[in-house]
Amino acid sequence: MDSDFAPLAVIIVIVLIIGIGIAIYIDKQRRMAAFRALASRLGLTFDESYNYNLAEQYGFLNKLAQGGNRYLFNTLSGYYRGHQILVSDYHFEIQTAGPKGQPRTQHCYLSLFSLQLPATFPELTVAREGLLSKIAQAFGHDDIDFESAEFSRSFCVRSPDKKFAYDVCNARMMDHLLENRDISFEIERNALAMVFDSQLVIDRIELNLGRLLEIRARLPNYIFERA
Repeated sequence: MDSDFAPLAVIIVIVLIIGIGIAIYIDKQRRMAAFRALASRLGLTFDESYNYNLAEQYGFLNKLAQGGNRYLFNTLSGYYRGHQILVSDYHFEIQTAGPKGQPRTQHCYLSLFSLQLPATFPELTVAREGLLSKIAQAFGHDDIDFESAEFSRSFCVRSPDKKFAYDVCNARMMDHLLENRDISFEIERNALAMVFDSQLVIDRIELNLGRLLEIRARLPNYIFERA
């Protein structure tokens, strides 16, 4: 009876593998169709291909400067409400050790929301205060303190240019961030960027673009005139 069951078990496994493959393919096609529909509605260009050159161009952003085999894909680009933007999935790999010490490749995915600024600036990171930032402070990587004690407790702000940090984190910006404590962003060169620790959620792309523009709206005009 066991010998009769073995071929049937193999067939069942093969059918399951084929079924899973078909389901993954259908889900991918639906996702691509949703991206194209969103791009059309927002007046953006969509490119699903792997783009290593763009990943290299954005490699100056802290969260994108890790691992190897970096590329952007599922990229939306163009002008949105008068600003040049780029939204994309981001892939990188890190090497880890398996249970027996054998090398193992871990694939990691982020999502990038970037807005091009009309001037270049030094690096500035604004992120939620957490355990890692507190550990970094203990090893001498101090963040910048502000007059608002609540803001300083809630956010870790770092930049080699303190004046620029104070200009960006003005009263309007601090009030907005305290009302939206899940926001983190980075400014460097001519990019204002938000990076999330997961792949793009299509239903939240427009929402996060709006949040990116809200941050841009709170940057004072004089920093562009002075740059």
